Amino acid sequence: MKYFFLSDGWVIGRVWGIGGLWDELAWRRNPELHRMNLYLVEQGETLWLYRVEDAVVMVEVKPGALNSPGAIGQVVLKRLITAEQVLERLCSADAVTSLSAANQPKLG
Repeated sequence: MKYFFLSDGWVIGRVWGIGGLWDELAWRRNPELHRMNLYLVEQGETLWLYRVEDAVVMVEVKPGALNSPGAIGQVVLKRLITAEQVLERLCSADAVTSLSAANQPKLG
């Protein structure tokens, strides 16, 4: 598996596989892209963790419709990261939260 972080409010565009742009007809399925229930906060920005299958080599992301009009028009993630790199990033983040933990009452 490979991973990447995506800023809250941004959406996934095109996906590239080993043979180029992902072709749903050739693969007979959509690429496996899954948003995990884990996010980190860096400099006040929420970054969601996504898991992708090994056949994916690059993902295009762009601001969603609700983002500010001054946002960058399009960004391409050229390098997906490994599980070890995810752990390093989580350890250095300002805050790390999971959806299940965010919805639980605080004790004490």
